[in-house]
Amino acid sequence: MSQTASKINFSDLAISKVSINDEMITAEINDGRVVAIPLSWFPRLISATPEQRSTFEITPSGYGIHWPHIDEDISIKSFIS
Repeated sequence: MSQTASKINFSDLAISKVSINDEMITAEINDGRVVAIPLSWFPRLISATPEQRSTFEITPSGYGIHWPHIDEDISIKSFIS
């Protein structure tokens, strides 16, 4: 049986590693999952330069990713929902 986003306890999850290319954002989650989502879901990231895309930080809680140069934030829910 698969879990739905409404049944997932997000407080137990954290993004531990992120990679990004011209098409996808891939996140490693602390429970062992590796999840990729299309960059096209995020217009600011699509229009950003490769340098701007590569300048991100995982939030201290691991709940999200922040791109300071383009003011974009993505939460862990975007990867799992």
